[in-house]
Amino acid sequence: MQLLDGKKTAEDIKNEIAVEVQKMKADGAKVPHLAAVIVGNNGASLTYVGSKVRSCQQIGFESTLVSLPEDITESQLLEKIKELNEDDNLDGFIVQLPLPKHIDEQKILMAIDPDKDVDGFHPTNFGKMALDMETFIPATPFGILQLLERYKIETQGKHTVIIGRSHIVGRPMSILMGRKGYPGNSTVTLTHSHTKNIEEYTKTADIIITALGVPNYLKADMVKEGVVVIDVGITRLTDTTNEKGYVITGDVDFESVSKKASYITPVPGGVGPMTIAMLLKNTLLARKLRKVTPLNR
Repeated sequence: MQLLDGKKTAEDIKNEIAVEVQKMKADGAKVPHLAAVIVGNNGASLTYVGSKVRSCQQIGFESTLVSLPEDITESQLLEKIKELNEDDNLDGFIVQLPLPKHIDEQKILMAIDPDKDVDGFHPTNFGKMALDMETFIPATPFGILQLLERYKIETQGKHTVIIGRSHIVGRPMSILMGRKGYPGNSTVTLTHSHTKNIEEYTKTADIIITALGVPNYLKADMVKEGVVVIDVGITRLTDTTNEKGYVITGDVDFESVSKKASYITPVPGGVGPMTIAMLLKNTLLARKLRKVTPLNR
């Protein structure tokens, strides 16, 4: 069994981006600028956004954090989105989810300029992805592709089973793993909460990508020897024996499944760090696509 080390791979990617940014600076070009919008004081969201801002600083990006109050109205938030869309200094921005219940998340995501949608959630970008056109691939699926590619895991002709059909992970992964090219060219089965006897599919899978959000759901008796397992699930479980008072757990019963897997991602330290790295990679792509010339323009 080999660990798919997302933490190390993400650092490698960030270092590669940093080299490109240094060259841009040396050439007198504008460096990428990423903004993050956060509404309210959700602890997990604040931590996640904070790590994005630190990553920007680490690789030489410009970054802006837009903190808005919990009670902001939907129309006020839409006005802020419009302002960011029109800000020529920004290459891309993300709106951290979840948003307060009185705000329609779909309406907010639809309002983002597709050319600045570095999260890859806008229907325009999703459609381009489905058609194999150059666009922003959603960060988590993009990170999974990078792990498969950098660890040289064969996907052609393999049976890939995806557990979960969210628009953030499951659905885009089903398209990407079935596309022509590498990683891709696999036969994909998309399973979900209404799939009966999921183990009938997982037992025949060469690759399993699970994004269910159910701790330790995938057990050893549900997989075959040599399977590749990508665990996207992340759940915080109370643990009084831990100094933090909780542990982070994935969808996979790691202890048992890892004994049968050829490759497996840990949680934490697997897909999570890759998501942030791919957000940065998308922002670099946004800068290149915008083709804004030198600082002294």
